[in-house]
Amino acid sequence: MGFSVHWSWLTAFSCLLCMGGEVRCDCTEEKIQIEGGHYTLTKQLTVGSMLIYQCPKGYYPHPYLSRHCQADGTWRKPPKRFDPQRCKLVECPDPFVLEYGNVSPPQERYFVDNETTYECYSGYTMRGSSKRVCLPNGKWSGSTPICSRDSGDNCADPGIPAGASRTGNIFEIDDTVKYSCNGNLFLVGSKERVCQENGQWSGKEPACYYRHTYDTSLEVSEAFGSAIKDSLTTFEPLDDTQEGRIIRISKNGTLDIYIAVDISASINETQVDKAKDAITTLISKISTFDVSPNYEIIFFSSEVFEVVKILDFFDEKIVLSTIIDKIKNFEVEGRNTGTDLNLLFTKFLERMSIIKLRVGEKVFKEHRHVLMIFSDGAYNMGGSPEPTVAKIKNMVYMNQTDEDKTESREDYLDIYIFAIGTEIFDEDLQRLTAGTGGSHYFRIKENTNLQEIFDSIIDEEEVKGLCGLHKDYKATEDSNRKMYPWWALVTVQYEGRLENCLGSLVTPKFILTAAHCFKFGALPEHVTVELDDGQGRVKKVKTFKLHPNYNITAKVKKGVAEFYDYDVALIQLVDDVKISSVARPICIPCTQETSNALKLVGISTCKQQEQVLFKTHLERLNFLTKTGSIVAEKEAHANLGETRGECIKHALEAPGITTRTLTDVVTDNFLCTGGSRDHIACQGDSGGAVFKNYELRTIQVALVSWGITDLCKPGDRMVGSKGNSRDFHINLFRVQPFLKSILGNDAQNDYTPLQFLSD
Repeated sequence: MGFSVHWSWLTAFSCLLCMGGEVRCDCTEEKIQIEGGHYTLTKQLTVGSMLIYQCPKGYYPHPYLSRHCQADGTWRKPPKRFDPQRCKLVECPDPFVLEYGNVSPPQERYFVDNETTYECYSGYTMRGSSKRVCLPNGKWSGSTPICSRDSGDNCADPGIPAGASRTGNIFEIDDTVKYSCNGNLFLVGSKERVCQENGQWSGKEPACYYRHTYDTSLEVSEAFGSAIKDSLTTFEPLDDTQEGRIIRISKNGTLDIYIAVDISASINETQVDKAKDAITTLISKISTFDVSPNYEIIFFSSEVFEVVKILDFFDEKIVLSTIIDKIKNFEVEGRNTGTDLNLLFTKFLERMSIIKLRVGEKVFKEHRHVLMIFSDGAYNMGGSPEPTVAKIKNMVYMNQTDEDKTESREDYLDIYIFAIGTEIFDEDLQRLTAGTGGSHYFRIKENTNLQEIFDSIIDEEEVKGLCGLHKDYKATEDSNRKMYPWWALVTVQYEGRLENCLGSLVTPKFILTAAHCFKFGALPEHVTVELDDGQGRVKKVKTFKLHPNYNITAKVKKGVAEFYDYDVALIQLVDDVKISSVARPICIPCTQETSNALKLVGISTCKQQEQVLFKTHLERLNFLTKTGSIVAEKEAHANLGETRGECIKHALEAPGITTRTLTDVVTDNFLCTGGSRDHIACQGDSGGAVFKNYELRTIQVALVSWGITDLCKPGDRMVGSKGNSRDFHINLFRVQPFLKSILGNDAQNDYTPLQFLSD
């Protein structure tokens, strides 16, 4: 052992000598392993690398969350001989703080999955949760249990969170209660709360956290989402908008969003990438409201990198795709190890000051400001940012000293802190938050999917009227459903025959599919639709209607065994589908809803939509196939214009075709796909949507009808086109009169019609 210590000293001394010659020593992996988990290295074992420990769900790294490789080849936070690195079971704060009641079972410590029950003494009433479970994120489920009696106080007993202590037991107007956390816990929320005249406590309910405690994706999306969605209220358009309409808080108000991401060496590069994904997702989601706030987006360390400038929004039109491209393409070589949070807030303050000068104090008074900062709070230069944050507050609050007026102005400023990184300076960061209504401080775990959080922050109830919304990534078990929230399975069982087709939800009441799925004589009771909206998978069918011109035997005498022109049908459901993130209509052509999705400003036409969606002679499209219980996405290219003839000529080679007249087989109502780069459709894909994604909106342009050859095999439905294999899809632009006659029918009271455009 003496030799090992001596060797380590010599190694460090040698590294110091090497540093004089501009040579640095790497760290080693000796004694840094973690029992029950693993670790990742940001820069392998080179100087400046961060070692980050990972543990399974319900466990956390102990005694350290991370280590840093120093210039002398040693780890900052060196391994401990008598306390080796291991994954420990997550612990929850002590619940034995309940006043006027009992907690069971009594335990010295409480760990993941431990359950507790709460019972009040006689004469006291229980509020909050009577049963709680210790969760994997170090929090108790449910809400704080409180035993109280009707004492006539102006404010109700605010209770004591697990792991906390409280001073103050009188709850009259202006009375104060103060909180602190026991042991090695730290407090999140309000340390002091005052009983107000309205009978409510000021501030936010506090909670006591361990260093391993974090906020789940659901908690962040619910808390942050419920706060920011109140800002997403659309009013009538004004002349100074960038893209038609902008987010309005009042008829004369504007929303300015400032976003900053810490890129200093203490932040893992992966978390920077996740923050970038989350920001682009948030911006894209906000854009689905057909509105555009003004954005200032900065990446910072010891200096600030202004990627998107808010002042540009006052000088020119800024396109959504430009904002997203700038964020995604931002890279910084050799990130500075320093962090200057004060410089960041100073930049925000400067921008707000310039805007105030340009628009005038009266207009600036109607601006609402949302600041979102991703950081661990570890600033080592520039001093505390608190004085600068105070200046921002004074500017927004208009320096008003009258308490009522200041309170009303607090609605105009929200500062959200998303604490990322392995070592978080919670107390410093919490002091920077501002705003009313809900939490403004969130601790984000290393492997948290930030993109999913920001994709779900806006309550789906607020955007029921928007077609084509979807998620564009896979993260959870129900992500597949969220990526294609409009797909449905249609089954027709009649006279011993079973026909499976796909369909698409086009309104809460209607499913669009292929007419050939319905055999002659089939009735609504023979048809079932499966679409899981959380209210039952199988939907009852009220009726279905085929296109009046559909007739599969219309050209038998001309040598066409099966003629699929006008192969389109609509199924009307008995009950509306419950619209949510897992069940939402797709956009269909020639409707005002689709014009909104395509951001066509003013009075638009069906022809304009077609020009936007079909820009080239080889237009990339997608359709779905069902594999087991999930669907998979296929890719194909529609041959348009001068390339169409070469594609459709292969229709004459299909089985059952003897005619040599191509127009007897393929009419102008079909799109043709197939070729070396394309997938082909399989049996069971019929009726499914052929679609294009336009930003975060999906527009159905056709539906799968028929194909020349079937190359699919059991268990293998992702088959590529070969030789003369071609697929033909009903072009929805060509069957608008049928769709409009049903979906746009405003002479009935059974469902809300779509608003169709003129040609």
